[in-house]
Amino acid sequence: EHLFNLKFAAKELNRNSKKCDKEEKAEKAKIKKAIQKGNMEVARIHAENAIRQKNQAINFLRMSARVDAVAARVQTAVTMGKVTKSMAGVVKSMDATLKSMNLEKISALMDKFEHQFETLDVQTQQMEDTMSNTTTLTTPQNQVDMLLQEMADEAGLDLNMELPQGQTGSVGASVASGEQDELSQRLARLRDQV
Repeated sequence: EHLFNLKFAAKELNRNSKKCDKEEKAEKAKIKKAIQKGNMEVARIHAENAIRQKNQAINFLRMSARVDAVAARVQTAVTMGKVTKSMAGVVKSMDATLKSMNLEKISALMDKFEHQFETLDVQTQQMEDTMSNTTTLTTPQNQVDMLLQEMADEAGLDLNMELPQGQTGSVGASVASGEQDELSQRLARLRDQV
């Protein structure tokens, strides 16, 4: 039940990421329109919104990957519990077989035992792959100005006026950067534990 809830949460976070991607594209279209009309202040607001949506999409995607990794670890723990029980049964059977010294039975039990370990190795590798695939993403500085220039280029317009160099969005960027650093550190600690 908990495993299902984790997988459901990961899919929900992934959906939210895609929704933010769509909203980012809509904001980019609004930037082009504002630049074409020569309204740079409105274009800057839409650029800030687009960057915020992009960062939110990345955050949702990152959380989805982290929840997915947790689900994989839970699945591995459940499977390892089952394997441990199976191996306990195999060991008991081995004791009985060794007493009778039937070589065919001993060989069959050893094959079963090796199969259990192979299954455990595959599941452990799957968990390690999942954890290593949850990567952190960083976004470059001056995103708003770069996005404005990109949208102007796509619209075939020249930004001949100097854009104001205000502190717009720097507080939000530093908070997002701090959260990103914390998430990166926590992910590194999780990798070290595995």
